[in-house]
Amino acid sequence: MKKPLPAAREAAEMLAVEALSFIAEDPERMTGFLSATGLEPGQIRTAAREKGFFAGVLEHMLADESLLVAFADSAGINPAEIARARAALGRGGIWERDLP
Repeated sequence: MKKPLPAAREAAEMLAVEALSFIAEDPERMTGFLSATGLEPGQIRTAAREKGFFAGVLEHMLADESLLVAFADSAGINPAEIARARAALGRGGIWERDLP
């Protein structure tokens, strides 16, 4: 598999930041995200510096079709763009929920 171009990776990270902002706008969405990731609210800024965080945000979106569609509608994009952005970020990091 080819490495994503820096511009594609940067655009994907920007979309993930937008997705995280969308999640944070609603307490129910944010609770679901925190539950899925095992993060506490105060850990998000630190976690955002970790490799794989942005990929994880997009994975979270892709795992919930209603969230995916709501975000895509809000952002004015095709939901498939989120999957393409996730692919551009390459292999993700390990989420706490993935640990044994």
